[in-house]
Amino acid sequence: MTLTIGYIGFGKSTTRYHMPYTLIRDNIRIKTIYNHRRKPELEADYAQHNIEFTDNLDTLLQDTEIQLVSICTPASTHYDLAKKALENGKNVLVEKPFCTTSEEAEELFALAKSKGLIAMAYQNRRFDSDFLVIKEVLASGKLGELVELESHMDYYRPEAPDAPGEYYDGAFYGLGVHMMDQIIDLFGRPEEVSYDIRSIRNSNNPDDTFEIQFFYPTLKVIVKTSHLVNIPYPKFTLHGTKGSFVKYGIDQQETYLKAGIMPGEKNFGVDPESSYGALVYVDASGKTQQETIPTPLGDYGRLYDQLQDAILNGTPKLVSDEETLTNMTILEQGFTGQNPRVISL
Repeated sequence: MTLTIGYIGFGKSTTRYHMPYTLIRDNIRIKTIYNHRRKPELEADYAQHNIEFTDNLDTLLQDTEIQLVSICTPASTHYDLAKKALENGKNVLVEKPFCTTSEEAEELFALAKSKGLIAMAYQNRRFDSDFLVIKEVLASGKLGELVELESHMDYYRPEAPDAPGEYYDGAFYGLGVHMMDQIIDLFGRPEEVSYDIRSIRNSNNPDDTFEIQFFYPTLKVIVKTSHLVNIPYPKFTLHGTKGSFVKYGIDQQETYLKAGIMPGEKNFGVDPESSYGALVYVDASGKTQQETIPTPLGDYGRLYDQLQDAILNGTPKLVSDEETLTNMTILEQGFTGQNPRVISL
């Protein structure tokens, strides 16, 4: 069965992180793209796919063939657009952050539930290759009981021209929302969270640096981003009662997409062997073992596969309402008091 979708927005999010995956899937049909400012020169690139373009939002929302609306617009517009789509009987997939407040998110989930529809956050980084290998290592049990996990997404970008914005325009809402979703997917809702959120390069701009710590009964998780890191940390570092695992290098899908190499092309997104993770652990006989763990292939399109199954066959959606609300609560609480601090959840 084929899922017919429409996109709201025709910027980088749609053309780089969504459409390259949906265009190559037989179970997905893109019927309409809404863009309030038409771009004929870009639209022509998709003529072979028989996609309709419109600057009239009602054309998309009132089309009875469209089952899913994927919203790829600025964060400040997500709530209003998702609400309109749901009111018109459409399932919705919403780019990050899902909304700007927990209250907005709760209202959308309640509306979707009342209409028998799905509203879900676009957490494509659940299909990052580096995250998939973490799940494999944890599932193997070779680390024993996990006691600490550290996750990084760092850059070296010392220049930061003035770009004022709202609290949801910074790195915490832009990058932290993905990194924290991965942790919530693995371990659920933490008991406590500590915050250190700052704007280091240019105080006129929203935050560019954060360190968030999640506390579980026997586990501590550290989530960090900085734009002033010129010698990379490992992407993931895990320590358990029986061993440790270290993985350098981030998922390569974005690198390939930026270079114009698309999903379906040879070796798309393949992690170089030099970035494979290192696992050191003590086995059942008490001997120390060392393994190099190949990185599985990431694929953001798997999110659409799962959502197609959820909409057409009623399977559970990938990102639950509770997981999104936990994420939204942590994001929101990051800007309601003095940093650094610890809060109880």
